[in-house]
Amino acid sequence: MFEFILNNEKVIAAENKKLLQFLREDMNITSVKNGCSEGACGTCMVIVDGQAKKACVLTTQKLIGKNVITIEGMSERERDVYAYAFSSQGAVQCGFCIPGMVISAKALLDINNNPTESEIKKALKGNICRCTGYVKIIKAIELAAKIFRENIDVPKVACKGLIGENLPRIDAVSKALGMAEYVDDIRIDGMIYGSAVRTKYPRALVKKIDIEDAKAYPGVVAVLTSKDIPGTIKVGHLKKDWDTLIPEGEITRYLGDAIVLVAAETKEALEEAKKLVKIDYEELTPITCPEEALKEDAPKIHETGNVLVNEHLVRGNADEKIKNSKYVVTRKYSTPFTEHAFLEPECAVAGPHGEDGIIIYSSDQGVFATQHECADMLGLPYEKVRVINKMVGGGFGGKEDMSVQHHAALLAYHTKKFVKVLLTRKESIIIHPKRHAVELELTTACDEDGYLTGMKAKIISDTGAYASLGGPVLQRLCTHAAGPYNYQDIDIDGTAVYTNNPPGGAFRGFGVTQSCFATECNINLLAEKVGISPWEIRYKNAVRPGQVLPNGQIADEGTAIVETLEAVKEEYEKHPYAGIACAMKNSGVGVGIPDIGRCRLVIIDGKVHIRTSASCIGQGMGTVATQMICETAKISPDLIVHDAPDTFLTPDSGNTTASRQTVFTGEATKVASKKLKEALDSGKTLADLEGEEFYGEYASVTDKMGCNKENPISHVAYGYATHVAILNEDGKLKKLIAAHDVGRAVNPISLEGQIEGGVVMSIGYALTEDYPLENCIPKAKYGTLGLFKSIDIPEVKAIVVEKNKSDLAYGAKGVGEITSIPTAPAIQNAYYVYDNEFRTKLPLAKTPYSKKK
Repeated sequence: MFEFILNNEKVIAAENKKLLQFLREDMNITSVKNGCSEGACGTCMVIVDGQAKKACVLTTQKLIGKNVITIEGMSERERDVYAYAFSSQGAVQCGFCIPGMVISAKALLDINNNPTESEIKKALKGNICRCTGYVKIIKAIELAAKIFRENIDVPKVACKGLIGENLPRIDAVSKALGMAEYVDDIRIDGMIYGSAVRTKYPRALVKKIDIEDAKAYPGVVAVLTSKDIPGTIKVGHLKKDWDTLIPEGEITRYLGDAIVLVAAETKEALEEAKKLVKIDYEELTPITCPEEALKEDAPKIHETGNVLVNEHLVRGNADEKIKNSKYVVTRKYSTPFTEHAFLEPECAVAGPHGEDGIIIYSSDQGVFATQHECADMLGLPYEKVRVINKMVGGGFGGKEDMSVQHHAALLAYHTKKFVKVLLTRKESIIIHPKRHAVELELTTACDEDGYLTGMKAKIISDTGAYASLGGPVLQRLCTHAAGPYNYQDIDIDGTAVYTNNPPGGAFRGFGVTQSCFATECNINLLAEKVGISPWEIRYKNAVRPGQVLPNGQIADEGTAIVETLEAVKEEYEKHPYAGIACAMKNSGVGVGIPDIGRCRLVIIDGKVHIRTSASCIGQGMGTVATQMICETAKISPDLIVHDAPDTFLTPDSGNTTASRQTVFTGEATKVASKKLKEALDSGKTLADLEGEEFYGEYASVTDKMGCNKENPISHVAYGYATHVAILNEDGKLKKLIAAHDVGRAVNPISLEGQIEGGVVMSIGYALTEDYPLENCIPKAKYGTLGLFKSIDIPEVKAIVVEKNKSDLAYGAKGVGEITSIPTAPAIQNAYYVYDNEFRTKLPLAKTPYSKKK
């Protein structure tokens, strides 16, 4: 019996356990989030006797007589202040880390209500944020300190929600105060717990599976193997090659492969039962890299062989142009696997629904994709599987694939009970697809004046054990490899190769992050040969409206890469150690693939309910849709409700991927809003329109990759960017300037937050982040991934360029991915200027950050 004070009330813990477990499971305090349970992320921060502490490393035995505070124990005044400060400053994106940030802020401000920026950063050093880049979190804490210090009344937010206004995110307050519900926060009477027994080896023959002892363990409800799958064993968004469970007699493909599913009444019984599953393996030598996989005598990872896909993109005559060019540069580059490191581990809750149906509460990037894959696996028609998104605690592409949704659904199908399946952080790091490791050989040429003439590339990506989205990622690697410049002679050959490594899949930047690094580095060497600056060679070649991109698409009138270069010129030229890089990134899936955004507006109780399946993974899609309605129909934001994505209620808006939702679902919402406005203009009120629905849809028209058109339309829109990295005399990153052609800013403060977060994420990619593998076995923990913390970040300056006058989505372009693309090559260039060492591999070696973990 361990007695202590919790939120000003005496509590007694009957047994010694982790404080995190006691708070969440015994006391149902879900503002304290379970991000890693390894003492690394800070989502479970609480205050103990005035100090911020991580609940996952504290035990109830150590708390006897102590005073513990969570957000629920804060005063109403404190809750109001922190909610206002974090929402008004745009400090909340996915929101999973924010309650922990608020707790760390309170611990600081309780003893120092006038902290410096350095003191705030130090107070947050135990908290990781993967979305915001910390910049706006720091501003929020500065504002909260001012309100407390000067005893200011919390202002009322007055905003019409029009395009271009800083409407606070619609879910910011509930996220900041820990009230927003993520999947692991769900509590259902009689709910049981599920988990997978996974392979012991990356590549092994599963000779025999014995589940009898596990089935007999007290509290166990079900133990399933592949024989219990009623539908298709294999899942996958595009290529169905990923086994839900590996059958007896089959060979595992990576360490994340599931073999047996177990469900039990308690988490303790679940873990004990998993230990009782006996699997007889014949260990086989894994294929660790594409070079091994492409050997003639290499064993086949899949029946189709070890090549997932090959793309060959040719335009003009690159060999001839390169041969006749004044300057030519050829270099090889290497980029690593990287981990998304979203703060919320994957979780799903599934249970019976209706007559012989299943409902799934998910944390993913597309409810309809989850519905289709789970229904196929269960052998059910789609209408029998309902999927509802809860809050998503970060995604960045890493929550597009099936991870736990299908396992929860299969257990629910057999047990007829609600089942929660939650990955541990260790499992998450092993299982979900990563950013592809890529090897690139690039040849880039220019004339005597520095005008680019042609380029050739050979690209090999490690797609790991399964296809995931390795095909589309390779396409983006190829279509963007020549950069946002005005020349058309290219020859790009790309191959995605299966190995026994964790799968490569979608990750912010979607392949362009890797090819941009190589292209931009080569261009700097050409500038050196010509005798002009890296800025000047980019300015000469930057595509202008009406000119043609290397992929053949004509740049539209909203193209503003030149303006981004002009926006950074002064600061770039005044610093001795500055590096620069440019990038472009598509909005929408493009390349001839059907791509549709959909929205339905429903009037309920005098309010407009937004119904779209577009997952909000931190980018603020619900807020964007709200502003589309406010601008179009001139309705106050307090009369608008954003409903959760739900396959039974919301139309299919496609996955949150390819920087597409602001453009596609934003435009669909605008179309629906126009119909609503027509009804209101006819003299009807919202009350008169009770129960009526207004539907909007937007579909793109693009051309297939490699088509014979002279000027194909690869994508409906492109965003452009220029980043400048500035080092100080000691070689530390002093400042990162990010100028972005965004078309039009729907919500400027949220847009800045996307830029800042993407920049900081890719500063880590450039300098510290890695995902080490030994014989296909991941070796990283969350705390050793090399993620940037608040104390590490330089000054980040976001510059927003608005030029696009297109009517499509009021001119907005997607910005979620491009923010991470040019950062790494800009930093590489800065170090080349600093020490004249040309680095070709990420993370960059021999910098002050190289040994930081």
